Amino acid sequence: MKSFSFPPISNSDATILILGTMPGTKSLELNQYYGHNQNNFWKFMFSIFNEDFTTDYETKKALLQKNKIAVWDVLQFCDRVGSLDSAIKNEIANDFETFLEKHPNIKTILFNGQAAAAFFKKYVHLKKTYQIVTLPSTSPANASKTYQSKLEEWKIIASL
Repeated sequence: MKSFSFPPISNSDATILILGTMPGTKSLELNQYYGHNQNNFWKFMFSIFNEDFTTDYETKKALLQKNKIAVWDVLQFCDRVGSLDSAIKNEIANDFETFLEKHPNIKTILFNGQAAAAFFKKYVHLKKTYQIVTLPSTSPANASKTYQSKLEEWKIIASL
């Protein structure tokens, strides 16, 4: 199945860029980043910023923008059956050179999981130096750590 990423959630004043690999099946179906209800991304964001969780997507996006966080995916396109990153084939990366030129305040790039970091390293060559951090995937497929231990690692966002 051919998959395309979404446009980024961002404002020009973003200081943090969070990158996933590619939207999963449920996210594509809902046309929302991290749309699977078992993905902890949004729960983590609301917890980190001490806000009451909501399922309203516009409120979710506003939370990120208010906190100067941009969200995008490393890949623009790929072939994939299902939602596992291990099933990705024929991938093409997004245009980070243009994105980062338009977002000059970004100082930190966070990866939502090892696969996002690996694809970024494979395809993207940065002209500037950024703080780079790979965090545990918020996907329900990542069962190697508990919810709480992943949340503790994601709390680095509050100090950036």
